Amino acid sequence: MRITGTLTTWHDDRGFGFLAPSQGGPDVFVHITAFPPGSPRPGAGQVLGVEVETAADSRRRARTVYLPAQAQRAAARPARRADPPAPWALPRALAIPAFVAILAGTAWRWGMSPAVPLALLGLSLVTFGAYVFDKSAAVAGRWRTREQTLHLLGLLSGWPGALVAQQRLRHKTRKTAFVVTFWITAVLNVAALVAWHAGLLPALAAGWGR
Repeated sequence: MRITGTLTTWHDDRGFGFLAPSQGGPDVFVHITAFPPGSPRPGAGQVLGVEVETAADSRRRARTVYLPAQAQRAAARPARRADPPAPWALPRALAIPAFVAILAGTAWRWGMSPAVPLALLGLSLVTFGAYVFDKSAAVAGRWRTREQTLHLLGLLSGWPGALVAQQRLRHKTRKTAFVVTFWITAVLNVAALVAWHAGLLPALAAGWGR
């Protein structure tokens, strides 16, 4: 069923919002993936036409978004010059190679149990799965994973898996506060890992206990 309505709310960092039908009735869930390729970023107050379907949980959601003629003409214009890369684009590309180099240097200097890389890989896979689940929930309009949970998994050595998931799924990359906190957890994790193998953590613990 095709209807028209107005976006009453739009969460740009999470890529979804709700549309109030012009003819009345329950709000319709709208996800960014329902928009045509090359569409301008949506915003609250925008009038849209949508093809409505009923999800498995009986909620109404937009299967396809039809932009008004004016917005379609704007989308057809030549694209503007791409925005400059975000300040964390380079660290994002170098983070995992640098982490592998740090692990190798730590193992060469102080030794490392083979269980450590295996544990790091396992935690990264778990964190990657958590991001996949959260992305799926965002698309389907289901209950989301708390950001604190995702950051905790990253702090517990799952941040490489989180980084891969962010890039592969295009998920959790637009919200500056989340990205900054992510990098803080990654740095803290790497510092703790090196300090542990260097024997600094017991010394610090002993100093705090005096």
